[in-house]
Amino acid sequence: MNILILGSGGREHTLAWKINQTSKLDKLFVAPGNAGTEGIAQNIPIDVNDFEAIKRIVKKEGINMVVVGPEDPLVNGIHDFFLQDPELKDVSVIGPAKKAATLEGSKEFAKQFMIRHKIPTASYKSFTSDEIEEGLQFLDTIKPPYVLKADGLAAGKGVLILESLDEAKKELRDMLLNAKFGNASSVVVIEEFLSGIELSCFVLTDGKDYKVLPMAKDYKRIGEGDTGLNTGGMGAISPVPFVTEEFLDKVHERIIKPTIEGLHKDQLPYKGFIFIGLIKVGDDPFVIEYNVRLGDPETEVVIPRVKNDLIELFDAVAKGELNSIELEIDERTATTVMLVSGGYPQAYKKGIEINGIEDVEDSIVYHAGTQLKDGKILTNGGRVMAITSFGSDFREGLSKSYQNIKKINFDNMYYRKDLGFDL
Repeated sequence: MNILILGSGGREHTLAWKINQTSKLDKLFVAPGNAGTEGIAQNIPIDVNDFEAIKRIVKKEGINMVVVGPEDPLVNGIHDFFLQDPELKDVSVIGPAKKAATLEGSKEFAKQFMIRHKIPTASYKSFTSDEIEEGLQFLDTIKPPYVLKADGLAAGKGVLILESLDEAKKELRDMLLNAKFGNASSVVVIEEFLSGIELSCFVLTDGKDYKVLPMAKDYKRIGEGDTGLNTGGMGAISPVPFVTEEFLDKVHERIIKPTIEGLHKDQLPYKGFIFIGLIKVGDDPFVIEYNVRLGDPETEVVIPRVKNDLIELFDAVAKGELNSIELEIDERTATTVMLVSGGYPQAYKKGIEINGIEDVEDSIVYHAGTQLKDGKILTNGGRVMAITSFGSDFREGLSKSYQNIKKINFDNMYYRKDLGFDL
């Protein structure tokens, strides 16, 4: 098969790395890709939301399957674009249709879905700019900390957790009246704060049947001890040590099954990954959010643990035959540590040369914000690369990653040295 992966981050490099291991692959393309995918696939410099350009590549290269990495093209309807075009309708697309992708595209839509299907989540109310006064009054009625979420896509930055009522009111005004997150915050969801430990659940579904992939724990905050600003993710660990069989059963019965059944009942066509952001409150799981694709950096620990041929899995998803496949998972723990540009998640420089990658041993380097220029690998984003290692437990895996990180360097390189501190 000829396969096209859409995206340019660590998730896409990991998928390309895994797909590249199959004998069923003829040619692999990544659009736009990064310096890591350049070595194992053909990068194509097109935008993931330029559907016409994607169509031209699909036709020119005889692409059989498109694997959609990021959320934007899914929320913008790339799957529907393929289904509605007679020249593309036979090309498999891994990723949900537009209506189903609204689970990530709108926090309010996701909340309504959960309430409708009795899936445990935090109580909430949503407000528009016309309802600013009601929103401010609602904040007066709830206890801190205050959780404010931009309804739409805000590149992982649209969630604020605030201790001060005055600050919460100021931010609500900023989001609704001053478009702090652009159109994404034209509706703001205010929800109850749940106190617990977060983890990530991944499900692959063909719309009828589903497979539960390994769970992961990621670390969002820039600073040690989970302090400072939120990022796209500073590292991840899989499996999650505190997930017992009993807790897993609760997640399955209360969350995964009603989610898949809800998609079916609501006629939301779904072929692809569902990310379920969970929080463990006491011994009970609650849903914080849905994403309609794999998370990053969790992909860099979940996909390496999947022993199956990824093309076989994706082909079964496309054909609605997922129940015919037995998922095989590596029992070892996988850990990943993200190297980021100094200044991230705020202002940072790009185009800085990276050295030492070739010296890494017994770890896998997944590129994220990198580019190849004149034979040199340069930084090209805030999150630059993820260093993944296997171990008998998370401590051994992290130890390997940290040892190898010492061999890599670029100016102002930063990473968290305390991953797993809460486990």
